[in-house]
Amino acid sequence: MRPFKNLHLVFTALIAPILLGTPRQAAAQAFPAQPIRAVVGYAAGGGADGLIRAMSNELGEALGQPIIIDNRGGGGTVPATQIVANSKPDGYTIFVSDNAYVVNPALMAKLPYDSLRDFTPIVAAQSGSTNLLVVHPSFPARSVKEMLAIVRAQPGKLNYASGGNGTVPHLMGELMKHEMKIDWIHVPYKSTGLAIYATTSGEVPIGLGGIFAVKSLADSGKLRPLALTSDARSSLMPQVPTFKELGWPALDATSYRGLIAPAGTPREAILKINAAANKALQVPAVRKRFTDLGYVPLGGTPEDYGKIIRSEMDKWARIIRNAGIRAE
Repeated sequence: MRPFKNLHLVFTALIAPILLGTPRQAAAQAFPAQPIRAVVGYAAGGGADGLIRAMSNELGEALGQPIIIDNRGGGGTVPATQIVANSKPDGYTIFVSDNAYVVNPALMAKLPYDSLRDFTPIVAAQSGSTNLLVVHPSFPARSVKEMLAIVRAQPGKLNYASGGNGTVPHLMGELMKHEMKIDWIHVPYKSTGLAIYATTSGEVPIGLGGIFAVKSLADSGKLRPLALTSDARSSLMPQVPTFKELGWPALDATSYRGLIAPAGTPREAILKINAAANKALQVPAVRKRFTDLGYVPLGGTPEDYGKIIRSEMDKWARIIRNAGIRAE
């Protein structure tokens, strides 16, 4: 009977893998078993930061784990994007992607990651554009048509301000130059706030900037808004027409924000976060937070967002190439 002395140990060794599964299977079944870090390429308070904060509670509830927001501002979002590219692809680190993510590959000569190969899409969360063309009140134009006549009468003489080289307002200014056949000079500032201040003070007669930077100034008469670079009018300033309705459909700077993960993240984790995000995006309070900021809640599959990313990369690459723009 001696050979059977440790039979219970043999039985336990045989049955344990069946009961518990392999470590990899257990991890997949348990996901998420810990908080999920959402990296944002901006300081707190920006658009991408506002997106994840607007939906983080509902997203965390749907996943059963809290969302930890990690703000890593600076460097045109490149350092933050690289952090995620280099993170363990286990679903516990995701990135809040925005227009910089699709613009940077064409704007910068060399990136420390491949924007397509090193990431996998999770979900498109919102779309919208909040950039406005504005002029100083003393500038004698009350419409885009009148502004074009003035700029064309003084080729190479008038300036427009943006919040920096390679920003969406700068790209739109260069696209306007190309589409409208005008010759004006770009004056980059270190931030949208400084660019709008320069326009408000009259230092630069024309400016392009975000609606939140200009709304109160426009409402008080310190700036005159002429047009919005989006597909539809904004509920924040419904009196301002879009370039599209004024006959310039190419001047659409509708941008997208969403969630992406490092390449190699398990499909199960991607689908769980996707399902949780889609659920969060249907919560009335989340949708209201988005629409109050002038954005359209989206959603959909990871493949849907992948198509948007590739399309946006192609669109902005054409604009940047035609304008010969490079990051400073």
